[in-house]
Amino acid sequence: MTTDPARDVAEGHFDPRETRDPAAREADLFARLPGLVARAMTAPGWARHLSGIDPQAVSSRAALAALPVLRKAELAALQRETPPFGGFNVTAPGKVRRLLMSPGPIFEPEGRGEDPAGVARALYAAGFRSGDVMINCYSYHLTPGAWMMDGGAQALGCAIIPGGTGNTEQQVEAIARLRPSGYVGTADFLKILLDTGAKLERDVSSLRRGLVSGAALPASLRGIFEERGIAVLQCYATAEGGVIAYESPAREGLIVNEDVIVEIVRPGTGEPVADGEVGEVVVTTFNPDYPMVRLATGDLSAVLPGASPCGRSNMRIRGWMGRADQTTKIKGMFVHPGQVVEVARRHPELGRVRLAVTRENEQDVMTLTAECAAVSDALQETVAETLQAVTKLRGRVALVPPQTLPNDGKIIVDERAT
Repeated sequence: MTTDPARDVAEGHFDPRETRDPAAREADLFARLPGLVARAMTAPGWARHLSGIDPQAVSSRAALAALPVLRKAELAALQRETPPFGGFNVTAPGKVRRLLMSPGPIFEPEGRGEDPAGVARALYAAGFRSGDVMINCYSYHLTPGAWMMDGGAQALGCAIIPGGTGNTEQQVEAIARLRPSGYVGTADFLKILLDTGAKLERDVSSLRRGLVSGAALPASLRGIFEERGIAVLQCYATAEGGVIAYESPAREGLIVNEDVIVEIVRPGTGEPVADGEVGEVVVTTFNPDYPMVRLATGDLSAVLPGASPCGRSNMRIRGWMGRADQTTKIKGMFVHPGQVVEVARRHPELGRVRLAVTRENEQDVMTLTAECAAVSDALQETVAETLQAVTKLRGRVALVPPQTLPNDGKIIVDERAT
């Protein structure tokens, strides 16, 4: 019989902060924010990036939104200029717990505090409790994932099998003998372990819960886990920001972690969009060793209205919805989402805009589609002139009624056949 193991997860919350009045949480975060900005600016990278900023004035969402974003895509170059962390680390490399490395390469310090990546809260929401045994199938190598999960599990009081990646048959044997109740890793690898256990006729039925990240968790795959009695939830995390948001048993969006401020901004800019609009995830974290102030992650998401039925009262986001960095080369020149947004900014009559790139007669063609309540030939010509002035390329302009373009955060779409 198919069951719904998510409904069997014990009720309760990690701590009282999860159910605070949203206004009280907002007041607390922004009362602490000036101190965070001041601490960050003791590091030379942040001092340069936030030059001229008075930390004490950064005490509201509006003030935060006025600060420049730091793009994750720029970190590798910044770190090459100022090794090892671009000057954005407050704590010296020799004073942290680990020095880690993500693809790029981008380097990250792991602080010595308890659960520096804020993972324990996500594990708790996924049903993990003190005394549980879990198998951690992220790579125990240079990359941060395994260490982030390991730190959260230790803070929660779980015992950890450091499975890492690969060695599937050996891991199945460890599960059969050590009987972990929980799994952390990618959803795909959990499926591989279950299938390998069945093939080898080894008992892996001790697994009852899981927290996955770093790859998709489609409904079909979640259904397979449910059929095998495993409640699997997901979280959204980055190496620099830790766990940004996590799923609860309600499975209605991802709940923003405590001690994280999330903004959703128009791709290519730092301008917040209205709730419900798809945009780029920008995070501010209260990590004392490696603080992030408006880190633009390059990921797309949107705010969900209301609070989760599970009782957690923080902002919810829809989860990962694609990449925000849509920079495209057209006729040998790069066109950035920020340039397309700049065209719209110069014409307040316009709403959503999208630049489509196609091929005609072996030539690149770009067409700007813009929502507009009052369409006119004169406006269309003026917008075309602005498009050329901003991008240095000629393009077509199509004005369409409001609500025509999809709400998916895409500013540039490349429709050229590959």
